[in-house]
Amino acid sequence: MYNESPIIRRKSSRIYVGNVPIGDGAPIAVQSMTNTRTTDVEATVAQIKALENVGADIVRVSVPTMDAAEAFKLIKQQTSIPLIADIHFDYRIALKVAEYGVDCLRINPGNIGNEERIRSVVECARDMNIPIRIGVNGGSLEKDLMDKYKEPTPEALLESAMRHVDILDRLNFDQFKVSVKASDVFLAVESYRLLAKQIVQPLHLGITEAGGARAGSVKSAVGLGMLLADGIGDTLRISLAADPVEEIKVGFDILKSLRIRSRGINFIACPSCSRQEFDVISTVNELEQRLEDIVTPMDVSIIGCVVNGPGEALVSDIGLTGGNRMSGYYDDGVRQKERFDNTNIVDSLEAKIRAKAAIVAGRIPAQDLNK
Repeated sequence: MYNESPIIRRKSSRIYVGNVPIGDGAPIAVQSMTNTRTTDVEATVAQIKALENVGADIVRVSVPTMDAAEAFKLIKQQTSIPLIADIHFDYRIALKVAEYGVDCLRINPGNIGNEERIRSVVECARDMNIPIRIGVNGGSLEKDLMDKYKEPTPEALLESAMRHVDILDRLNFDQFKVSVKASDVFLAVESYRLLAKQIVQPLHLGITEAGGARAGSVKSAVGLGMLLADGIGDTLRISLAADPVEEIKVGFDILKSLRIRSRGINFIACPSCSRQEFDVISTVNELEQRLEDIVTPMDVSIIGCVVNGPGEALVSDIGLTGGNRMSGYYDDGVRQKERFDNTNIVDSLEAKIRAKAAIVAGRIPAQDLNK
């Protein structure tokens, strides 16, 4: 069933990345980052569109050189989703992509340079109404902070963030969000908790360099789940050494699990055992692939036997409970007379889910489909 989350989100100010609202109660935005060569315009545009197709709200693009900045101009012309330019070392690249219509600038306090360079970026951003993300990373803290703390600590990440927040405050610039990422879950979580108490700006969440698809997804789910359950976070990125499309899917799965923002079907499925009356695992895997295009939030329970099947079906939009040769079918928690032949479950269930999705979409206010 479509249920609201009990989580009370942290109050924050609002900015806009392109047309996407960030903070102040706006839906938590899910973003990823391209891993193509930015100078390969065709490949980068294709990847951005693939990310958009699976629900990405925002895409970040690394712009390491002036040649990449020129490529970014062409990329921006061929895409419609808001783009963030990831800038390190050379502040002049930020000024160049600002000319080309970038929707947000990510700068790293650890390597962007002195306050005068930051001032140049801020003045440009203000003139062009472009927000900034202060992106602190445990792997690239300023040298003086490493000398002071000896290693990345929550206090070190907080100090790095706050010294640059203070610079933006002195420049009377408030259109920014902040991140304090680390590859260690506890370091990242504590850094974000400290930061959340210090500022009102939106926070971008991430466990940086989390690892491969499996381990990185688990690490991100644990770390971001802790923060999101505290009400902390306005945007997020799942950093995986994998296809960026997987980052978007995992991001939505985390939000869906906490009932913060639902997109598509939430499958409730048993791990299966000798009591299963049909092949649960292959059924779920096949349906997940077939129904990726559905964005309407729905709960679908697929349970292989009658031990837990009826109970899960009672709180699902659609439920299936395994039976001998024929399985029981539930709609909105009500057992139906119709039963499904266990040899043709996937096709039958797909048809029911698609029909139900259209009905559910009509019940949920259009604006809530993006929450």
